[in-house]
Amino acid sequence: MHELSLATALVEQIREIMAREKAEKLLSVTVAMGALSGVEREAFGFCFPLVIEGSSLAGAELRIEEVPIRLHCLECGQESQPAEVYLLSCSVCASSRVEILAGRDFVIRSLEVQ
Repeated sequence: MHELSLATALVEQIREIMAREKAEKLLSVTVAMGALSGVEREAFGFCFPLVIEGSSLAGAELRIEEVPIRLHCLECGQESQPAEVYLLSCSVCASSRVEILAGRDFVIRSLEVQ
């Protein structure tokens, strides 16, 4: 399950940030997760508490912000969202010549600490 390794890597990043900022307790972490990130939201939500269990981060809340797919059409120049998650075409002119502007995200948006 690759979500377990992602949760472990996320926790390591959180620990580094907290050490650098001299924060003692993590209350919550907000993660931006795009529809094309390759991360299964439910599986990640299940793995995160398991990774922090028994550690100094135990009890922290995981918040996930979903990042919608945004496309730029190379044909008509318009920005749009696809009608279907796995049908990456312009919703204005139906061209498949598009550039993905957003939706691949998997980043820490914020930490709430004490």
